[in-house]
Amino acid sequence: MKTILFALPGNEKLTDTLTKHLNAERGESTIRNFPDGESYIQIRSEVKNKRVVLVCTLNDPDTKFLPLYFFSKTAKDLGADCTCLIAPYLAYMRQDKRFQPGEAITSKYFGELISHFSETLVTVDPHLHRRSNLTEIYSIPSQVVHAADHISNWINQHVHNPVLVGPDSESEQWVSEVAKNAMAPFIVLQKIRHGDKDVEVSIPQVQEFKNCTPVLVDDIISTARTMIETVRHLNSLKMKAPICIGVHAVFSGNAYKELSNSGVKDIITCNTIPHESNQIDISNLLLEGYNNHWNEK
Repeated sequence: MKTILFALPGNEKLTDTLTKHLNAERGESTIRNFPDGESYIQIRSEVKNKRVVLVCTLNDPDTKFLPLYFFSKTAKDLGADCTCLIAPYLAYMRQDKRFQPGEAITSKYFGELISHFSETLVTVDPHLHRRSNLTEIYSIPSQVVHAADHISNWINQHVHNPVLVGPDSESEQWVSEVAKNAMAPFIVLQKIRHGDKDVEVSIPQVQEFKNCTPVLVDDIISTARTMIETVRHLNSLKMKAPICIGVHAVFSGNAYKELSNSGVKDIITCNTIPHESNQIDISNLLLEGYNNHWNEK
């Protein structure tokens, strides 16, 4: 079966890379908004009897979901054999239970929506909390790939004498893996969150790491409050200026500017969400996840 890839807006560069390595066809389309804000979708390439792969990272999901849904439905209406989703960043993973009476379990509902129009899903390091894997949320086959090795390799190549710093206990397993592959020590902070932008952190004994370069590692940098607070603590302890690394560069509001001005040496992210901080390319991981699924069939 022939494969054709389409880039949803903002995903053009990554889609070009994937298309080249898959030796596939690059689809042409028009996606825009009518003056009243409604979505306009036009698929200009032939998709009949082809496997249609949609590349759409899902930060800002409320804006991106309807065009993605309409595009997939249009492709099927035009005779596509199937539609597959490559979503480097997968949204709506936070609210996976009803914490307060009357709350929506949006993680479940979003999973149902995606599973309704896509046959497969490939994503990078989804932010699983109380779930062990995506099959508990998504009813379609999914391939999850992990950026830990790529982050470790970047640290090995660019940081002398690093000590990895995890933001909280939930990050310990992930940060310890990055540290192991980077052959570096790590510490994990204790975090108390009083609100979305009010985070208190404490740092374990750091005297033995005074000569190390702290590398703060997290899967998502959203408000960046935890990292900013951690940087301030590290600075107060007269440690070297830290490097902040995140898989997903969400950076809500002024988060990136505030983190940049907090005393960091550098901010590095993977290219799961296009951003000026992208320095770690994970396109080969997405290819691996995509190929793994179809090789298994």
